[in-house]
Amino acid sequence: MDNATRLHYLEAMGITIWVPRQRPIASEAEAMQSEALQNPVSQDVDYLQSVDQLAIQAEHIDLVGNHFNARSVPHDTLSFNNDWQTLQQQVAACQQCSLCETRTQTVFGVGNRHADWMLIGEAPGQNEDLQGEPFVGKAGQLLTEMLRAIGLRREEVYIANMLKCRPPNNRDPLPTEVQACHAFLQQQIILLQPKLILAVGRIAAQNLLNSKQTLSSLRGIRHQLHNIPLIVIPHPAYLLRSLLEKAKAWEDLQFALSVYKELEK
Repeated sequence: MDNATRLHYLEAMGITIWVPRQRPIASEAEAMQSEALQNPVSQDVDYLQSVDQLAIQAEHIDLVGNHFNARSVPHDTLSFNNDWQTLQQQVAACQQCSLCETRTQTVFGVGNRHADWMLIGEAPGQNEDLQGEPFVGKAGQLLTEMLRAIGLRREEVYIANMLKCRPPNNRDPLPTEVQACHAFLQQQIILLQPKLILAVGRIAAQNLLNSKQTLSSLRGIRHQLHNIPLIVIPHPAYLLRSLLEKAKAWEDLQFALSVYKELEK
């Protein structure tokens, strides 16, 4: 991606103030993009056949945070297989919390199932609930431009939410709702095996990291989830309301890209 194209994407995001301290090398972004496409993560894994096995695997890979302890999942209601289709069907049929009564449909996730990058947001909103896809509407368009600004297409990454159903009136997820959905998200991570996770927004970051720290305290740090590097970035809906925060978001994206490049060495 040449510099003019990059600037076009940034301008499309409405971020004329986004100027990195050191200009990123376009050829490196292209090389990263090409390598991600040509070298998908291997899927040769001993997948889990039940939540009991998932709990054992969770201990082995040192899951972070009490919200993501698979032993807290009702074992009589979930049984996982080693394929995406079965997992998606189980999500669609889920009735583990009251959100099943108000949803239009579940929002499973979308993107490249061999992706190096996984983005995890908070929960579906109204547009997502109607369309069945995470991060659509204006916030989704901005997220797409944010990815393009660092040389990634939306189709190259995998995007999911902690919750698979929309909370009424887009309220914050309740702890019981996060717990009801976390085994589904765990299994998505295990199936995908991403090299890098982006926690999109404060709510997602706090729940994934089992932290009550502010977004500003969590950003700019290489966290770990499932022994996978995790970087916190602002939610695009927040950026649409707080235009001056876009410069910080650009720094976070550059930091995430630098962490990914370190992993590739």
